[in-house]
Amino acid sequence: MRGSAVMRAVVRDGTGLLVTGPDPAVLRLGLLLPLSGPLGLTGPSGMSAACLAATEVNASGGAAGRAVELVPVDAGRAPGTVAGEARFLADAGLVQAFVGFHTSDVHRGLEAALAGRAPYVFTPPHEGGPRRQGVVLLGDSPERQLGSALRWLSARLRLRRWALVGSDYIWPRAVHRAAERLVRSAGGEVVLDRLVPFPWAAGDDPEARFEEVVHALARTGAEAILLSLVGRDLAVFNRVFAGSRLSAGVVRLSGALEENVLLAAGGDDTGELYSAMRSFAGQGDDRQLALAERYRTVFGEAAPVLDAYAEGCYDGVHLLAALAAAGMLTARHGRAASARLLAGADPVARRAWSAAPLGPPRPEGYLARADGLDLTVVTRL
Repeated sequence: MRGSAVMRAVVRDGTGLLVTGPDPAVLRLGLLLPLSGPLGLTGPSGMSAACLAATEVNASGGAAGRAVELVPVDAGRAPGTVAGEARFLADAGLVQAFVGFHTSDVHRGLEAALAGRAPYVFTPPHEGGPRRQGVVLLGDSPERQLGSALRWLSARLRLRRWALVGSDYIWPRAVHRAAERLVRSAGGEVVLDRLVPFPWAAGDDPEARFEEVVHALARTGAEAILLSLVGRDLAVFNRVFAGSRLSAGVVRLSGALEENVLLAAGGDDTGELYSAMRSFAGQGDDRQLALAERYRTVFGEAAPVLDAYAEGCYDGVHLLAALAAAGMLTARHGRAASARLLAGADPVARRAWSAAPLGPPRPEGYLARADGLDLTVVTRL
């Protein structure tokens, strides 16, 4: 990687993590990304985007004069393991704040471990509900992320019979609860509600399990499926579904489909697979084009795809740097200060964002349709 961001390796011993000691001239941010597990295929994009943001902060003089370093923690492991390592880093003064995306069971473990200890920015779509002290959410709740997309598709394509298929953990359960209300408000009905094991047990065969789900879908007469599967499971389901007789006539809508998962699924040419996210690599607005150009300049054309999860990580690093520049990087002040920064609501907030080349993250989302290996924006939500 070309640039000035410094990535600190995380080394384990028998009791915790070893990194060099606290340094008042350095702002260390714990980078909580899934580098293994079901979401592992999305981790490299987030790592690259976070490094780009840290490089930009350092090139502009740092966060209040402090160089930004990223300390990676693999958030693709069990929630207790990830939370324990993050708490060690915070309590030892080795990391001043945390940022990243991961599954919501890991997120809730981290929230409990870090509350009151250090600011923690969770960047992807989330399950909604209250959060503890110091936790900042950059993504959308299920209603905000999926409501407009579901209504748009229902009206345009005259969809009434919806099925819900998701992974069995916190975020998909919340999506399904919200979807019941959203489908009814759009004049439809839910004809199947299925949650599959997450993660799969050793020796289990996801393809065989998803073939059973597809057979169950065929019996319901579903016209559309809301998918809250994630990562590898979402890719496997879409491969199985694309080979079934349902693929040409049943709409699929996902709140977790980005370019890495679409690539892992082998693409999709059915014309019936949609995604609702904050951004897509090919959407072509000024912010995305500027970010993509910066990303290519640093990492080259062969870099991991700059997907919505990665963009959230980029924004999260810049948010923490802005909080540090404004003197508000504490767990006690983190949430309220972040809200002011994100809204650009006062002079301090505007000055704090001055080092971020693209400013605050976008508040709106988009609906895109799979076209081979690409996701093409259909409408702004």
